[in-house]
Amino acid sequence: MNQMVTAVILVMVTYFSGYCVPKTVANLKSSILPPLGRVPAAVECTSDNSKKPENILMRLAPEETKKLQDQDEEVKPGLFEGDIAMDEAMYDKWRVGFRWTNFPDKIWKNGIVSYYISELYNEASTQLIHGAIEKINYMTCVKLIPWDRQTVDYIHIQPVKDPSGCWSHVGRRGGEQVVSLQAPTDYSPGCLASEGTPIHEIMHALGTFHEQSRWDRDKYIDLHRDNIKPNSLQNFKIQPYHKAFTKYPYDYNSLMHYGNNFFAVDRSKPTITPKKEGVSVGQREGMSVLDCIKLNDLYGCFKGHKESYYRRICRTYGVK
Repeated sequence: MNQMVTAVILVMVTYFSGYCVPKTVANLKSSILPPLGRVPAAVECTSDNSKKPENILMRLAPEETKKLQDQDEEVKPGLFEGDIAMDEAMYDKWRVGFRWTNFPDKIWKNGIVSYYISELYNEASTQLIHGAIEKINYMTCVKLIPWDRQTVDYIHIQPVKDPSGCWSHVGRRGGEQVVSLQAPTDYSPGCLASEGTPIHEIMHALGTFHEQSRWDRDKYIDLHRDNIKPNSLQNFKIQPYHKAFTKYPYDYNSLMHYGNNFFAVDRSKPTITPKKEGVSVGQREGMSVLDCIKLNDLYGCFKGHKESYYRRICRTYGVK
């Protein structure tokens, strides 16, 4: 009896705090908890009591990731294009040409996405994340709703330790899906300086890619390869036309665009310069007008009589 009580306590700590639990306890979870529904998955502990990283490809070696610690929080994880988590299935789709019309299962059904916010965040951080979610819910027909502990597919927003920083998978992955948002510290705001970065990572989870990876981007920006960290050059590859076609104009103002010194050897100098004078890139305030329009289009929000309504919302509240 005492052993069972101890196990229940440990599993409940996992639910409320996000910490890992011993593998033996994790395996007991389903048989000893009351029938209150599923909880975020317990993760087998490593020797240093931290979570094992997910099976992620396109990830820099630890010694290379350390070289990115002076960079933006979206760069630090050392993943594909900095903040995109790629498992083997996703990478296979990417190689053959990733278009949502070919992979409709990656779009969230009916535009409804359940979410769970880790209890590891303090009240201010939790409120900021909720604010980001409310912006998406208001500006699009996508609806993010609190996870009911029953729905199979949901996003789990948490401050992942390895890889730390701001990152997400692209599109619906199935099951528990991590969106990593580093919590503020005494030295850094982490991924929560504003609502923009949480919206950026959630937009990845909804199926949105980086703007500067478009096939036509060289018409709009110049790359300064001599100032890009050598192991990060692959993050600036463009996707061929058949992989990344878009009917919308290039958006310098996109929330999904790299900043002007992402992956820089010398951060006082740019890695990206817009060809158009008087514009900047990399804003993290919120969805631009075109970000909003594209996300609405992706999720069929313009069907019926809703197009004029959502376009007006985008024009009014999108970052200009």
